[in-house]
Amino acid sequence: MTVHFIGAGPGAADLLTLRGRDLIASAPVCLYAGSLVPEAVLAHCPPGARIVNTAPMGLDAIIDEMAAAHARGQDVARLHSGDLSIWSAMGEQTRRLRTLGIPYDVTPGVPAFAAAAATLGAELTLPGLAQSLVLTRTSGRASAMPEGESLENFARTGATLAIHLSVHVLADVVARLMPHYGPDCPLAVVFRASWPEERVVRATLATVDPALGDGERTALILVGPALGAEGFEESRLYADDYDRRYRPRGTSPRFPEGG
Repeated sequence: MTVHFIGAGPGAADLLTLRGRDLIASAPVCLYAGSLVPEAVLAHCPPGARIVNTAPMGLDAIIDEMAAAHARGQDVARLHSGDLSIWSAMGEQTRRLRTLGIPYDVTPGVPAFAAAAATLGAELTLPGLAQSLVLTRTSGRASAMPEGESLENFARTGATLAIHLSVHVLADVVARLMPHYGPDCPLAVVFRASWPEERVVRATLATVDPALGDGERTALILVGPALGAEGFEESRLYADDYDRRYRPRGTSPRFPEGG
């Protein structure tokens, strides 16, 4: 028996890995975070599966479901939105499972920032503009930000920022970033990336409506000079004279043919 933690993707039911789909189809028990995981993903569950929406449940009750399945010798598909490596609350569940001696594994999913970038048709790391992407958020009731992980500190690097769970405090985000990126820095807000009701707002730090996020929760804020840029350097990767393992160049290539 194994608890399979599965990243169910950002929203579109077909943005699911083949491994995730197959694990869901083989598990007689499915626990899913109903507030964010689309119900269409549940169509992969086998007939007669026990399907439990964990959105209204506490951690103890969720672990009780897993332990009961373990006692019955049944695998569990545990679905969370996006990818499990960030803000999934998986860590507190796996810690409990280790204490109970219940085995688990993890299948990654498509994260929201990747879906948002795809919607924008944007590469978030452009040569000469940004070569780093910071995934961050602002403090909330569920989790405070550690000291040092402030928007101001990240903004000083000039990296592209993907700011999660913060659209409801957009005015504060803009005010904190403006001194570092400047008023003309591109900004995009992607609401419910990849969902049928997806919505995109492109602006700059100076022109974005600070009330845009009023009453909203499920949105991602992307900020940085790489967004929509045209005047960036081309990488050396595909340059005709760039010597690389699969395309040797020059009289003394670093990697000769067949090397």
